[in-house]
Amino acid sequence: MAVSTAEKLNSPQVRQFSVFLQNKVGALLEVVKLLNERNVVVLALSIQDSSESSIGRMVVSDPDMVVALFEEHEIPFSECEVLVVELPEGAADLAKVLSALLKAEVNIFFSYPLMVRPRGRAVIAMHVDDTECSSSVLAGDGFKTLTQADLSR
Repeated sequence: MAVSTAEKLNSPQVRQFSVFLQNKVGALLEVVKLLNERNVVVLALSIQDSSESSIGRMVVSDPDMVVALFEEHEIPFSECEVLVVELPEGAADLAKVLSALLKAEVNIFFSYPLMVRPRGRAVIAMHVDDTECSSSVLAGDGFKTLTQADLSR
């Protein structure tokens, strides 16, 4: 069993992009159109707005293409790893996921649902302080964490 866990943790994790947008009408649409022109699908989206700018957090179908596009078009961005957890019973599983992470003393910095349902199940993206520990604890409680390959199919 340790071998499958090691394989799971070594597979490509999900990359999230934080895009810094001017606070103007249509700024997000411009970015999404650019991605769509290269057949990149936004799988999850969260917007944090302030008076001067916005941050669009997104999970996409082709992270490598996004890096190239953002650099080519000089779009300011950063990226980080997020944990994507499948919720077999939908929203009813949220408390179980949070309880498992609490037992492991894992901090959640932010979270949002995905707009896609791989394998027909609800999924949630979470940026946590310890992805490896979180994946292990959640697997022990019967939850599946998804990789970029699971989302990019």
